[in-house]
Amino acid sequence: MGEDGLFGWLAAHAWAFWGVIALGLAAAELLTLDLTLLMLAAGAAAGGATALVFPGVWWLQVVVAIAVAILTLAVLRPTLLAKVRNAPGYRSSLESIVGSSGVATAQITGSVGEVKVQGQVWEARSFDPSITVAPGQDIEVYGLEGITLIVYPVEHLTRELGAD
Repeated sequence: MGEDGLFGWLAAHAWAFWGVIALGLAAAELLTLDLTLLMLAAGAAAGGATALVFPGVWWLQVVVAIAVAILTLAVLRPTLLAKVRNAPGYRSSLESIVGSSGVATAQITGSVGEVKVQGQVWEARSFDPSITVAPGQDIEVYGLEGITLIVYPVEHLTRELGAD
């Protein structure tokens, strides 16, 4: 290829350049699943479509790509996220921790404590303020309050269920 070889090919096939960017962003979206990279991919695809219609006008391709990316981020992404979050059965990753088992890593009272659940250490408090959970005791996550886990000692729960 001569001096103009690569640049000449890119100028004539800018749609392919935009397409590779769009595919790369869409593939990377599979790792994040927050729809941001997908919206940027839509912008790159729009830049590619513009390159097909106006092959030598780089500035227009860039402006269209940026405008579509901003528009989709501002309008489409919030709408799609709201639909996903309001879908029946949706649970965020934080909400999915409810019902999990863990171990107290520090004493847990009605106001303060620490547990290890699913390999992560969390702030915690006891569901029942009159119950203190000792370090090393098994717990179950009853609920969430912000990012503090509301827990109950498994031994106490088993005893209550056995008494019925």
